[in-house]
Amino acid sequence: MSTYREIVGKKIKKVSSDPSSGTDGQMWYNSTTGSLRGAAILSAWSSGGNTLDSRFAAGGAGTQTAGLIFGGYGSPTVTPVPAGTTIATTEEYNGVGWTSGGAMNNNRHYMCGMGTQTAGLAGGGEPVPLIQKTEEYNGTAWSEVNTNPTPFKYQFTGTGTQTAGLSIMGYQQPTGTVTGACYEYDGTNWTSGGSGNTARMSGGGAGTQTATTAGGGNKPPANQALADAESYDGSSWTTITSMGTAMARVTAGFGTQTSAYVAGGAIGPTGATNSGVVQEWDGSSWNAKPSMATARRFGSGATSGTPTAGVVMAGYTTTTTTFTEEWNSSTTAQTGAAWASGGNMNTARSQIAGIGILTAAIAAGGLAYGPGAYQNASEEYNGSAWTATPNMPVTLGFRSGAGTATAGLAIGGHDNTSPTSTSEWDGSSWTAGGALNLPAFGGGGGGTQTAGWIAGSAPGQPGPTPMTRTEEYDGSSWTSVPGALNTGRGYVGSCGSQTDGVIMGGAAPSPEYNNTEEYNGTAWTNAPTLAVPMSMMASSGSSAPSNSIMAAGSANVSVSALTQTTDGTSWQSSASLSTARGTQRACGAGANADSSLIAGGNSPSINSTEEFTAATSTTNVETFTTS
Repeated sequence: MSTYREIVGKKIKKVSSDPSSGTDGQMWYNSTTGSLRGAAILSAWSSGGNTLDSRFAAGGAGTQTAGLIFGGYGSPTVTPVPAGTTIATTEEYNGVGWTSGGAMNNNRHYMCGMGTQTAGLAGGGEPVPLIQKTEEYNGTAWSEVNTNPTPFKYQFTGTGTQTAGLSIMGYQQPTGTVTGACYEYDGTNWTSGGSGNTARMSGGGAGTQTATTAGGGNKPPANQALADAESYDGSSWTTITSMGTAMARVTAGFGTQTSAYVAGGAIGPTGATNSGVVQEWDGSSWNAKPSMATARRFGSGATSGTPTAGVVMAGYTTTTTTFTEEWNSSTTAQTGAAWASGGNMNTARSQIAGIGILTAAIAAGGLAYGPGAYQNASEEYNGSAWTATPNMPVTLGFRSGAGTATAGLAIGGHDNTSPTSTSEWDGSSWTAGGALNLPAFGGGGGGTQTAGWIAGSAPGQPGPTPMTRTEEYDGSSWTSVPGALNTGRGYVGSCGSQTDGVIMGGAAPSPEYNNTEEYNGTAWTNAPTLAVPMSMMASSGSSAPSNSIMAAGSANVSVSALTQTTDGTSWQSSASLSTARGTQRACGAGANADSSLIAGGNSPSINSTEEFTAATSTTNVETFTTS
């Protein structure tokens, strides 16, 4: 009999306590607990960054770390249009969140998608005049290519690549019937492939053009949910064991022919109930797997996803959604980024100056619901509850915050009388600081009480036109410095120090901007832009050394729950706020965006607090026993 060391190449170590993280392929004996421990495979779903556009019946392609979603039926935020509209927007996923890609040439939904993020394919779909169109994506833009063969189809499934694709069954026009017909794409032309044994629409599929498994779907009468499953060898379909649960309007399929996943959809005799059920074909039988957290139908999947790393995005619950979930089967346990409820503020308001970090934050000033209801209220957060502190000496909204919970600044603001004031907080009381050289409200601020900064300003009464100016604070007075923003604006998000500051988004007052600029203490330079324009949002984080920055909520165009994060390279979506809020500048605090908060906002004025935790991954260590 072979030993563990002969099989794995490592010996089992004897330790008195578990190591901080397991080493893949290594086990150890814990002499304190008398147990054999090691990294074990964990199969589970975790949350990914939400899509920018709310949609269902979209096309999907790519992998978990390079995904693609395009078209669909929904309500986009990138280019706002009425809800319930067929869209053409494309988004790209990097394993953390979503960014905008090139738009399709045709608005469409119920299409088939296949391929990769840099070589995607979309075929068929609705509206009916467009279902014969085929488009190819090169990672930047879509191009129309040859048309689909007749009869044309929609509500069908795609697998394979841009040069070896397969469209599986679906709903056929002009006859208006569910079909078993399949077509193969060679990178130029569509040709007829083998016909399925069970005609179906909206099923799930996984694999390649010559090795695919398809299961579920629905067909008349009454959109009957199907459990039927088949496999394809490149020329013909063979009926295999039926799925354990009949699934209509399947959300997504991913994997390979011998490890194929069918995820989500609708169950019941008429496919009327949304489901998060997940089933895997292992080459001989169907096995139930952990369900998705969000039951939904008509979602999209990254069709090149492997059995150990899939991703499912968007879909329909009782409305279009933005939810992204990742499937992982590995020794690493994944926890998605998330917002959790914190303690409510004592005074509901927006336009708040946020100071400090998650466990020691100050919310100063603001605007309660109602014309001119400016506030001088101040509160402190200890990580779980807000406590009232002495009021500020001035009553202002749209202030900028800087510093800490024991040495903070509230800068400028709006009340039509005192837009140049500075207020200093010492941990127990507020006092007046040096006045700004120019009025400012809704500008970006950061730094410390003795090395603060503010840049930009929104137009107002008696405020200036949108400004590019920058001022620095030395603990007693403000100095205008030569460094000017490249784009004058206010209502921005901001964070960082006097020598490493960041401003993002904003408005002047419209349109909203996606500009991001970085300050080195001398000049502002343009940085990677936001994935979606935002303004009046809460923000937190630091450019250096972590390059972890977060912006959440938006108000200028519409109330939003959108969260965006950056690592300094690019901005992408993250977990959405639980409560959408046109923040009108909610309190944002956190030296590192991975652990920060948002409080208050305007929806109308609210007092709720949410705490943000970034995605994490840890080794899944378990105790092994004999049986």
